[in-house]
Amino acid sequence: MDQRKRIAVFTSGGDAQGMNAAVRAVVRTALNRGADVFAIYEGYNGLVEGGDLIRPMTWDSVGGILQLGGTVIGTARSAEFRERSGRLKAARNLLAHGIDRLVVIGGDGSLTGANQFRQEWSGLLTELVADGEVDADVADAHPSLYIVGLVGSIDNDMRGTDMTIGADSALHRITEAIDAINSTAASHQRTFVVEVMGRRCGYLPLRGAIAGAADFLFIPEAPPAPGWEEKMCELLHQGRAMGRRDSIVIVAEGAIDTTGAPIESEYVRKVLEDRLGEDTRVTVLGHVQRGGSPSAFDRYMSTIVGYAAVNELLDAPPDTEPQLIGLRNNRIRHTPLMASVEQTHAVNRCITERDFAKAVELRGGSFRESLAILATLSKVEPGPTRSDAKRFAVLHAGGPAPGMNAAVRVAVRQILDQGHRVVGVRDGFEGLIEGKLVDLDWMSVSGWTARGGAELGVTRRDLSGKDLYAIARAIEEEGIDGILMIGGWSGYVACHHLFEQRANFPAFAIPIVAMPASIDNNLPGSEVSIGADTALNSIVNAVDRIKQSATAAGRCFVVEVMGRYCGYLALLGGLATGAERVYLHEEGVTLRGLVDELEAMREGFARGKRLNLVIRNENANPVYDTAFMTKLFEEEGGELFSVRQAILGHQQQGGDPSPFDRIMAARLATRCVTKMVEEAEAAEPAATFIGISEGHVAFTGFQDFTRLVDLGYQRPKEQFWMGLREVAGVLSHGEDVIAASGEATGTEPPGAGATVA
Repeated sequence: MDQRKRIAVFTSGGDAQGMNAAVRAVVRTALNRGADVFAIYEGYNGLVEGGDLIRPMTWDSVGGILQLGGTVIGTARSAEFRERSGRLKAARNLLAHGIDRLVVIGGDGSLTGANQFRQEWSGLLTELVADGEVDADVADAHPSLYIVGLVGSIDNDMRGTDMTIGADSALHRITEAIDAINSTAASHQRTFVVEVMGRRCGYLPLRGAIAGAADFLFIPEAPPAPGWEEKMCELLHQGRAMGRRDSIVIVAEGAIDTTGAPIESEYVRKVLEDRLGEDTRVTVLGHVQRGGSPSAFDRYMSTIVGYAAVNELLDAPPDTEPQLIGLRNNRIRHTPLMASVEQTHAVNRCITERDFAKAVELRGGSFRESLAILATLSKVEPGPTRSDAKRFAVLHAGGPAPGMNAAVRVAVRQILDQGHRVVGVRDGFEGLIEGKLVDLDWMSVSGWTARGGAELGVTRRDLSGKDLYAIARAIEEEGIDGILMIGGWSGYVACHHLFEQRANFPAFAIPIVAMPASIDNNLPGSEVSIGADTALNSIVNAVDRIKQSATAAGRCFVVEVMGRYCGYLALLGGLATGAERVYLHEEGVTLRGLVDELEAMREGFARGKRLNLVIRNENANPVYDTAFMTKLFEEEGGELFSVRQAILGHQQQGGDPSPFDRIMAARLATRCVTKMVEEAEAAEPAATFIGISEGHVAFTGFQDFTRLVDLGYQRPKEQFWMGLREVAGVLSHGEDVIAASGEATGTEPPGAGATVA
């Protein structure tokens, strides 16, 4: 009997963008580990029907699917699998292929069904042997069924993972729709009611409301009391009086009031039209939220959880409790599958029992924080100005990053709502020296959330002694009580200079808070910066088009991405696009390595390969640059393949900010304002920078700045994402290992046909 382990993967329930990326990762990781791997087509239906719906997979079987929406292996719910007779057929079909390990990609129902199947496995085998449908030695060879779950659901409603496969892409669809609706709504001074998916989870509507700057929200976890109609209409009426030209109301498909009565989008429209006398339209986004190509995040997140799922299945000892593989605090986490399902059901029970406070608590701290942020941002006007109001300055420094405007909008409104005044400084510290200050009020930042670029302007300037004197004088003359710098590396260096010079310039003894906004993602104290997600999506979109142009003929593309000396964009871009090779400054480039890559390309194209994608960080090596690589590969490719280069350039800094960048901007700006206001009351105000590390938001003092960074290469000394390098290597070059070994994959075990009657 063949001793190679056999894994099967299937998708079940509703489809979700990113499922294909997960399937690709499962197949290629299993093959790289020396296991046979099968795909079960059409979900649980395929498991029950068997036959051609359970197919062996090769490396090429999953080529070209990373960027596709939906699931190429199909998905379906199965009424027959809910019956024991159906599960008996499923067990027989798996044994026919020698499979006893499953990766299940689906929602809580799909994962619950898989666990029940696992629990009944030994009893099902006993029955199959007794009926003569399976030989006893086959049953003995597969005494246990191993299960690993990946959550494929746009609703993001499963505990045990911060994000589910498809949720980020669905949020992209929602945000894009709201941005488009905002334009037409403002043109006609019109109100739109937008219905979004999410079943009984308010994640999508809540985050969509923040990313889309909505004015009113209905979600099941935080429902309004009866009589909400009056409050909603009064709020929107006041908004019109204040100058708002558009109004957006978001209704979750499972929205209710505190009595449990459903709140439907059409009823909301009728209330607004009848009471406000305004033209009101309904847009039901429906299944468009499930469609389209997956976002950059869904591609690389699904890839790394698929990789981890295979390793869990192959390394798990006998009788291991089924695990759910998810992403918690930017790290792969394993949690007991059924514990996660039970915790998910607990939230639904709270909603059913109208214990809404408990439901919000179970959703987690980020959910509660988002509710509070939206409550402030959707106000018509701020609270009253305090008699002892401080005057805070907001500015940018460094390169432009998508999401800067969203951060300024939130910061301005949070400062004003706490009773203080705020000035915007145009053109960064240079503008502060030149007196380019403008008072900002509540409505002056309206509409900024969706805008790319930086409305306040941004500059890079190395501060000299003369500059420091001029900045100190400006702070004193303008009566500035604190500075919020939203920017990149040069902004952090400038803030560090101000901190270091406090002894010489007492004016710098004010709260100084730096907030990371850089597509390079090269700032200390934070694992991710505002703008980096948008830049990744720009890379993914560009490479998708490049790959489409290249598949007609054998071609290699060398794609250069930004990042300066930080390889974040290159590595994550490589994972999200399926690049065969990624070159980073952190690892360097050698001639020997280029020759090895060239040989691998030649072998691949000789076997019929049509596309090879190489992604290179702009500063990976000063000698072996993009032009050099292109010429080398072109010269040696001969008739096998042609080579083209693509330097993506500053398009990575442009475009509307992604939902992730908008939401992170809101979270960090809110925390920064709170910190700045607190420090303004302290005897010795701190100078700090904020960041997200392992999922936690924290501040770090500028006294630690130089300890945390590599000043020469302008990047943090510790970069968590480098831990993903192994995944990228396995999924890109495992094919070479398999081809060199000459091992067959996906073949039937000897005598398999005779073991099943």
